[in-house]
Amino acid sequence: MKTKQANFNLFKLLPLAAVMFIQTITGSCFPAPPPVEQETVFAVNVIPVAKGEINDYIQVNGDVESLASIDVFANNNGEVISINVGLGQYVSAGQLIAKVDPSRPGQNFLPNPVRAPISGTIIGLPVRVGSTITVQTAIAKISRTSELEIVTNVAERFIADIKVGLDALARFQAFPEQVFKAKIKEVSPVLDPVTRSLQVKLRFTEKAGQVKAGMFAEIKIITKTKKDIVKIPAYCLVRRFEKIFVFVVKDESWVEQREVIPGIEIDNKLEILSGLKPDEIIIAQGQKVLEDQAKVRIIETLPPLSAEDIIQ
Repeated sequence: MKTKQANFNLFKLLPLAAVMFIQTITGSCFPAPPPVEQETVFAVNVIPVAKGEINDYIQVNGDVESLASIDVFANNNGEVISINVGLGQYVSAGQLIAKVDPSRPGQNFLPNPVRAPISGTIIGLPVRVGSTITVQTAIAKISRTSELEIVTNVAERFIADIKVGLDALARFQAFPEQVFKAKIKEVSPVLDPVTRSLQVKLRFTEKAGQVKAGMFAEIKIITKTKKDIVKIPAYCLVRRFEKIFVFVVKDESWVEQREVIPGIEIDNKLEILSGLKPDEIIIAQGQKVLEDQAKVRIIETLPPLSAEDIIQ
């Protein structure tokens, strides 16, 4: 009885063993297919191509000076016996500035008055009471501080772009949040042979009452304005293997590598002369690792550049 039961169990295991044997043989003869490679999709930020204006400028430094200032002299040699004004005081034409005693040993004369030849503000008093002066010694300096100009020097390599009438923007350390508009009013006809620079004078085109003579100015002279141009942030541009291009998004899922011709670049804004059209979508972040036809996933769409070019 036990022998019959054992034979029966062995008979039941034969089909299972046969299946395992067949799987072993087929597995060794036909290897499993390789895994399917998944296509890489790059996460990117994009920005629309803008149309508008772009300004090119040169940046220089200058000093604020009074448009009209004059030194005041006495009519005679002598000793200064009184000074009747103070620094920063406003004086009218004909007002008494000082008195000079022209007396000499054995000769006594009445003091000579020194009067203001113009109305303005006293910006200099180089002498003191008791000083001995001559007719060539300046007693005071008067300035019309309401009439100011900025004097600067432009390097020789930029002078081809400089001309009377160009607009400019001036900033001062005392007023860091304010921008003062100015315009070129005078250009020197000759270069300084020592500094190889051209003197340029600018006038304020709007009220600048808080600006004082002697202040240091940081100036941006706008040399060129181009309107209705195509522009993008300069960081969108890719330079690789002597090629200049951007990546244009297609169907919101892949990119086209497109060569462009750049123009003016200023303040991280770039003019595109050819290769792009307004409102096309280009890669703004993540483009450094892309290739032509690469698959992308848009994370964020950045706002386009403003049509108006505002110089800060």
